[in-house]
Amino acid sequence: MALQQFTNLNFEDIKTSLKDYLRENSNFSDMDFEGSNLSILINTLAYNSYITAYNTNMVVNETFIDSATLRENVVSLARNIGYVPRSKTAAKTQVDYFISGISTSASTITFEPGLVANGAISNANYIFSIPEEVTGTVSNGISQGTIEICQGQYLESQFRIDTSQPNQRYVLPNSDIDTSTIRVKVFESSGSSSSTEYFLVENIIGITSTSNIYLIQETTDERYELLFGDGVFGQQLESGNIVNVTYVKTSGKDGNGVAGFKFAGSISDQDGVLLNDYTATLNAQYPSENGDNIENLDSVRYYAPRVYSSQHRAVTASDYEAIIPSVYSNIESVSAYGGEELTPPQYGRVFISAKPKNGSFLSDFTKKDILSSLKNYSVAGIVPTFVDLKFLYVEIDSYIYYNPNFAGNAESLKTSVINSLTSFASGKELNQFGGRFKYSKVLSMIDNVDNSITSNITTVRIRRNLISKINQFTQYELCFLNSFYCNEDSFNIKTTGFTVGGISGTCFFTDQKIDDENGKLILFQILTDDSIKVLSNSFGTVDYNKGEIIIDTVNITSTALTNNIIEVEANPDSNDILARNELYLQFEVSKSNFYMRKDSIASGADTSGSRFNPQSSYQIGKRTR
Repeated sequence: MALQQFTNLNFEDIKTSLKDYLRENSNFSDMDFEGSNLSILINTLAYNSYITAYNTNMVVNETFIDSATLRENVVSLARNIGYVPRSKTAAKTQVDYFISGISTSASTITFEPGLVANGAISNANYIFSIPEEVTGTVSNGISQGTIEICQGQYLESQFRIDTSQPNQRYVLPNSDIDTSTIRVKVFESSGSSSSTEYFLVENIIGITSTSNIYLIQETTDERYELLFGDGVFGQQLESGNIVNVTYVKTSGKDGNGVAGFKFAGSISDQDGVLLNDYTATLNAQYPSENGDNIENLDSVRYYAPRVYSSQHRAVTASDYEAIIPSVYSNIESVSAYGGEELTPPQYGRVFISAKPKNGSFLSDFTKKDILSSLKNYSVAGIVPTFVDLKFLYVEIDSYIYYNPNFAGNAESLKTSVINSLTSFASGKELNQFGGRFKYSKVLSMIDNVDNSITSNITTVRIRRNLISKINQFTQYELCFLNSFYCNEDSFNIKTTGFTVGGISGTCFFTDQKIDDENGKLILFQILTDDSIKVLSNSFGTVDYNKGEIIIDTVNITSTALTNNIIEVEANPDSNDILARNELYLQFEVSKSNFYMRKDSIASGADTSGSRFNPQSSYQIGKRTR
């Protein structure tokens, strides 16, 4: 008898394969009778085979980082290539403190490590701590300054080193730890008053046998284990040593947004004497921010192999994209590209754009902090430079045909379409650097919203916002990095209104084709009879292939929109839109247009189609945005 090939995990298919196998043996004749004893045995064998195959498949899946589903397995596989998933990150803020009524004998004050302030937001209370002591000066019984506080509870753990236990482990007993707040001190013995501070390292490069270092790794239940040296790489601990570990247990991103604080800490003078009689006030410079939850599995799967491939060195643009989220966890998306890709090229530079999880732009302080951290990875001759992200907006005009016999009403159907696209627009496929708007996917999504929708005719627009420098003579450049459609009749580019110094009335600009690759910008006004008055035939240039608009020096005095914005719209050459370099893609459903049309053919009102008039698939009509 020939062996059967089992190629799937479906119970019924396994059962069928067993029956086919037995049919080749004439001794078995009642396997197709469900009530027979042999049929019961076949069911049992098929069920056992199914369970065994399923478990085997799951075990195999858990051995690969791309397919593993259990966190401990993903973390273990990442550990094999030297990647430690990011811990929870405590929300932080800078607070200005003002303390009065301090004893005149005190020349300095010290904020003790631990609880320092209480705050509240949305009827939830949060405690804020400092991981180590902070000292300030006192003058005339008053001390004032600034300290950084982080959200979470200050905790302490101790371990006694026992070299007689070869497999002794140092696992912190708490989850939800912000590993950046871990402080490690080693005492010679339980009675020692002096200690040696140990420092966290990410790799053993440059480590000697006397280096006071430790490493961390995530274990089960999102807890962390400390690893110390063995006398070859790092100082080896001795029996009887006491390891004192302090850290902050945090609520992660839930701690963001706290702005009001009450002092709840302890302060001491220069002699270590706790002070009691004083008045303390705290004023936050900004609401607490940058708190984040522990790195999720999708992120670990994505970044672990990329950090490994970089070998902790930032050389290529992809190295920077992999390393930056590890040095600054509050990154939603990051883009890096070499200066050699620019025109003209800027050799020796890597340009970086990043979008934080909270907000749209990184602060100057955060940029400096990231660049400082990147010095540990960057090689000589390569200069990393931050550029602010620029939004590339995608809008659509969609004419949606539906069968009124199956639809409740057009408005509710329209609402369903908008809700579906809004959900899609908030997904990671679009909202990122390198995001791609897939035209066919959007069309299919509209068609599948409801069975009553028979078709849709949808056109695409792309938009950039020009931020005007009011009352300044300035040249502007807008790069869409997507080719423009070049209409023979021009008006491929449309704008909102603005005013120009020396010209009364609202102005607009558009393009006028010179050849298939180039065009010029013209400045014009709309007259009362809807005709146009050209004010300048040389307002700037447009490169249709590059998707680049350059506006010659002009003094813009006001804009029709708030915040000095001029919306600049263009027709893309391709309906698939890609965000390149520092462009961050956003699908603007709220500024898209949806028109509901009854399908008279599908409804039976016009079965011959003689009166059916489909909407044009091309952008026509208006001259301005």
